[in-house]
Amino acid sequence: MASKFYVVWQGRQTGIFTDWATCKKQIDKFAGARYKSFPTKAEAEAAFGGKGVTASTGAGKRATGNNTVKTYSAKEVDALDAYTKIFTDGGCEPNPGNAGSGIAVYRDGKISELWYGLYNPNGTNNTAELNALHQAMMLAEQELAAGNSTAIFCDSKYSIQCITQWAAGWQKKGWKKAGGEIKNLELIQTMFALYQTLKGKVQILHVNGHVGVEGNELADRMSILAIESQETEFARYGEPIDIAGLLAMRNG
Repeated sequence: MASKFYVVWQGRQTGIFTDWATCKKQIDKFAGARYKSFPTKAEAEAAFGGKGVTASTGAGKRATGNNTVKTYSAKEVDALDAYTKIFTDGGCEPNPGNAGSGIAVYRDGKISELWYGLYNPNGTNNTAELNALHQAMMLAEQELAAGNSTAIFCDSKYSIQCITQWAAGWQKKGWKKAGGEIKNLELIQTMFALYQTLKGKVQILHVNGHVGVEGNELADRMSILAIESQETEFARYGEPIDIAGLLAMRNG
């Protein structure tokens, strides 16, 4: 049995690992890496959002089955054929603590809008990520109504899997799961209902944070702006969009 469980929130592969060597491969020289060790599997799963343990292997294989989400590279994001591309991010400092959400919207390959807000002084990283994804889904609904093909890019596997994989099973079981409480249940229920209307029309895809995906970086800066400004609404960024200037801001 593993003596420690290592949670990687930001790394080459995110998940829960059962040995330091495999965890280190995911975070070593990875810009913005976020990780922590826990003494028990239950504490690690709670910190990571209720997901199962990723088995550690010498070859660094990904976990298989329903707990996998393909990660799209910056090149794949650029190559994806969608008129509107929406990037989401949530931040929390510390976790739990001051939380906020951000979105970057691109239309026809060009940055179009930035959004930030939903500040919560007692939030969590997972809730902030879900809030950002929820706002992106509502915006995607409007884009579809305008006839625009749309894709959403989120750096939280937890948020993506909650809505696209796990919620269907939880709903069938009366919104219960074997492991206990479903955190953020009310928000997930609202998002899942919306997802049913978007399913098959909007792709919700995963990107890693801080690996050169411009839209993700801008959404990240908006989440930090939400925290620093303590903006409780979800507001459109009103200043001229200076990409270099925004990217020079501190990240989350």
